[in-house]
Amino acid sequence: MSINIRRDVKDSFYRYKMPKMSVKIEGKGNGIKTVIPNMSDIAKALSRPPTYPTKYFGFELGAQVKCEEKNDRYIINGQHESKKLQDLLDGFIDKFVLCAHCKNPETDLIINKNGIIRDCKACGKRSEVDHKHKLTAFIMKHPPTQPKKAKKSKKSSKSENNSASEATIPTPPDSVSVNSEDESMRNEEEIVEVPKPVKNVDDDDDDDWCVDTSPEAVAERMKEINGAVAKLAVNMANEDDEGEDEEKDPIDEFADYIEEEERSDNEIVKKARDLGLKNDKVCTVLVQLLFDDDVLEQVSERSELLLNFVKNEKCQKAILGGIERLVDQNDKLLPKVAFILKAFYDEDIVEEDVLLAWGEKASKKYVDKAKSKEIRKQATPFLNWLKQAEEESSEEDDE
Repeated sequence: MSINIRRDVKDSFYRYKMPKMSVKIEGKGNGIKTVIPNMSDIAKALSRPPTYPTKYFGFELGAQVKCEEKNDRYIINGQHESKKLQDLLDGFIDKFVLCAHCKNPETDLIINKNGIIRDCKACGKRSEVDHKHKLTAFIMKHPPTQPKKAKKSKKSSKSENNSASEATIPTPPDSVSVNSEDESMRNEEEIVEVPKPVKNVDDDDDDDWCVDTSPEAVAERMKEINGAVAKLAVNMANEDDEGEDEEKDPIDEFADYIEEEERSDNEIVKKARDLGLKNDKVCTVLVQLLFDDDVLEQVSERSELLLNFVKNEKCQKAILGGIERLVDQNDKLLPKVAFILKAFYDEDIVEEDVLLAWGEKASKKYVDKAKSKEIRKQATPFLNWLKQAEEESSEEDDE
């Protein structure tokens, strides 16, 4: 089913269409993930690489993503509805596809040292993208591949040249020789050549049109050809190496390491240190990867590992952010928020003051604001219990 790229346009004859988002949920518990089977088709309709919208979803949802381009699989950790992802795609289209002036999706991304520009082919205007968005940095590191120029024009120009040479005898240049290097520097666009006047063949007797076929000359030419082939092979090998060694986000690498197989606490701590990850980043990721529907039983089992990274208040806030994302990815946990927070509090992972400060104001740092408010609402009984306990303790101190 096709829908308008701009969903705010209700015209059924709107020329710019894209496939409707479809999702497939795989796995269960901690390994649940959302696969987008038609991401390549959607990206093609938007004239963007499929990694761009997939990464955009990851940044907006605070979830890990996997882009398996060879297998054409684009995965987001956690369970996400197609409606939610379609709404997020509208944001991607507005920020990274539509022209800011005419709101037309016929744009190309131009990357320079100052940032990224949307070049509109419809109105000719240029507009900048949101440079503060995390996807902008990703695009700068992974620019879109430029489409190769069609070679049809070159072949057609050659065929025209050949037909012209059959009709007339070309006059050889008097002093300038055109070699293959000069030929490669020509513009590949179609060139219409004006035939030169026919020259009497008898006048060219003095020109040397023969090729040196001596053993020395042949050996020299073979040497040049072999050198060119070797250089081409080296360049191709370097390009392959660059593709294999493409820089990977350390957080993604850390998440993949934990998901590959069951790891001991010491192995996880060592991997985080080897990658040079900040403690607060590790805290947020670990909560999403280590816990599932049985989080209430799992907290005590994993508390020792978490305490290796919870070094300050910032890390505690990151733990709470991880809980928000965990609940956002698994709606079954929403009614259990108060009990989950108490479990982390009982294990001394998150302190009372941090919990109370967290509960006072919803934030969109880890999940969208509506979800953030909903999570805090579910946490109210536990937060009230903390306040009451604090007040009683204060009264006892006064007495």
